[in-house]
Amino acid sequence: MPPTYTRFSIHTATAICFLLIVFFFINKGAPLLSFVTTEQIQSFKTIFISIILEAIPFVLLGVLLSALLQSFVSEETIRRWIPSNPLLGIIFACLLGIIFPVCECGMIPVVRRLILKGVPVYLAVVFILTGPIINPIVFSATYLAFRNYPAMAYSRMGLAFAAAAVIGLLLYRFLKSNPLRNSREHLSSHSSTEGHQHQHQHQHQGSKLTTLFSHAADEFFEMGKFLVFGSMMAALIQIFMHRESLVAIGQGPLSSHIFMMGFAYVVSLCSTSDAFVASSFQSTFSMGSLLTFLVIGPMLDFKSTLMLLSVFKTKFVLVLSMLIAVTVLAGSLLWEVLG
Repeated sequence: MPPTYTRFSIHTATAICFLLIVFFFINKGAPLLSFVTTEQIQSFKTIFISIILEAIPFVLLGVLLSALLQSFVSEETIRRWIPSNPLLGIIFACLLGIIFPVCECGMIPVVRRLILKGVPVYLAVVFILTGPIINPIVFSATYLAFRNYPAMAYSRMGLAFAAAAVIGLLLYRFLKSNPLRNSREHLSSHSSTEGHQHQHQHQHQGSKLTTLFSHAADEFFEMGKFLVFGSMMAALIQIFMHRESLVAIGQGPLSSHIFMMGFAYVVSLCSTSDAFVASSFQSTFSMGSLLTFLVIGPMLDFKSTLMLLSVFKTKFVLVLSMLIAVTVLAGSLLWEVLG
């Protein structure tokens, strides 16, 4: 899918979200639409605002730290730290997000540069999967969002580590052909002239400080669009779906996980804010399905799929997507059984 089309789709979705939010907030008297009651409008406002207010501080912290690392830590430094032993390398890649916490939107360009510097593809993929989850900002956000059930924060980190490690080992064992869409030489020859694959990843002339604030501002507004969209969808689902139907889906042994996997893929939330959306479903969905949402969302969503396709071959992206879905689902189901 061309970047222009993607940007058009995102802007269109943002405009629709804005119009719907305006409708809900200015409609203080009789509803303009017959199927929307005053109670539903009030419920929408309460859920939407609460999610936004809780998530905003962590989004700000996340984009600032991401911008600092983007401006002052080079990929060459990371490459030197990676152990040569495959197993130790996978463990290191799983935990790299603790010291290099980049959001999933900024992960693909960083990893592409790491591959160009000689980092094996299987380690780069592991970093793509765990970097947006296993980091102190996301842990803190999840812990706060589920303060009545703090085990969710630890479970999220544990399942992300286990799923990524399994996928990394499988890729190390079975990946024989080059999965890059273009050769390293081709990517390298174009890396200095091409535009960034994502809106908030860019190059600026001038001081690092200017780049820092520019990067942070772009990323905040980019993430803000997805946060508003995800918060709106969560609120709409809860006010328009009958509670009995939502509970039936949410408490189903498999349907709850499938629903949350699809929801995570569509809303494409940033990992610093998705926990607050997930926590709004605690009364209707099982904890296992919420864990599925929290782990699979940062690993695989609509926007990350497009960015993966810009770097890797379509077949590899499809196989990786299947591995992520199966591994996370199996891990969440096992977590429910053991819990």
